[in-house]
Amino acid sequence: MNQNSADLLLQYFPDLTPEQQQQFSRLAALYVDWNAKINVISRKDTENIMVNHLLHSLGIAKVVQFPAGTSVLDVGTGGGLPGIPLAILFPEVKFHLVDSIGKKIHVVEEIAHELKLHNVKASHTRAEQVPEKYDFIVSRAVARLATFYQWIQFSFKKESVPEQGLYYLKGGDLSEELAESGLVHQVYDLNTYFKEEFFETKKVVYVPQHPTA
Repeated sequence: MNQNSADLLLQYFPDLTPEQQQQFSRLAALYVDWNAKINVISRKDTENIMVNHLLHSLGIAKVVQFPAGTSVLDVGTGGGLPGIPLAILFPEVKFHLVDSIGKKIHVVEEIAHELKLHNVKASHTRAEQVPEKYDFIVSRAVARLATFYQWIQFSFKKESVPEQGLYYLKGGDLSEELAESGLVHQVYDLNTYFKEEFFETKKVVYVPQHPTA
């Protein structure tokens, strides 16, 4: 990660420790290395990893602060997004990253090991097959919201913490998709927090734990 990339993260997250800065720098390099072997992210995005993938993942942290000791499930994590960047940012929070594609989970495990992220667990499975319950669930545009929520609706702890629920990274015009879901929700525009053009249509959709109450 060059100095400009480091400055970019610090601009939006000024409280990053030197260790976290080093982890993010290493993470960007690891994604470039792994992407040459396995298509973890779009090949044309390799030069934009910091903004399009790491900073995008951290958009969730502009909307919610996960309290220490809580747990987060990242569904359809692919190569570890948004879970790994969030795990670096919240070292006192436990993250469980799941994906149905085994080779991508292998990448997650290798990266977590390389960065010494002891708060990350990765599983080759589907969300519906995970027996544990979580305080928060995160994901990056895996499916339409109505479909996705069916997969994870029973994955929440019954009584948990304030702002418990799903934080879903999506882009574009979501009006039809949100109406179709019938779920109580709140939409946060990421261009409120980040000035880069990439975020112009990017959003975090928050669905509380009891969205049909």
